[in-house]
Amino acid sequence: MTTPKDLRREPRDLALTSLYEADQRGLRRPEIDPSFPAKAARLIQGVGDHLDELDAAIDGVSTRWRVARMPPVDRAILRLGLYELRYEPKTPMAVVVSEAVRLARVYSTERSGAFVNGILAKLALADNSGEPPGVRNADAP
Repeated sequence: MTTPKDLRREPRDLALTSLYEADQRGLRRPEIDPSFPAKAARLIQGVGDHLDELDAAIDGVSTRWRVARMPPVDRAILRLGLYELRYEPKTPMAVVVSEAVRLARVYSTERSGAFVNGILAKLALADNSGEPPGVRNADAP
């Protein structure tokens, strides 16, 4: 994964790089570079700690792509974004989604930004409604 020079040291960018590399190497636990800022380390650790839960939630709202079939960069971005939505309450939802879309546009494709936005928006709505992701209210049309 190529990294634009001006973004290399941003915590989310560092976390994304580590998550992507771990995924490509088939590791469930990403390695955390000791030189990373605390926020990047916290994000990497958090995604690793909640990987199965995050993947299940993403699968619950994704209608056409299972997590295992998603492009690795998009998969890492969604995991990171969902972790932040659920476990970093001081970060506003709009900031999390905006940053995830930025990561998709920088490291993946322009279409990935819309995909990431749609999935994270569904997950945020499900989390705020108290319903499990992908579960529809029986009374809804």
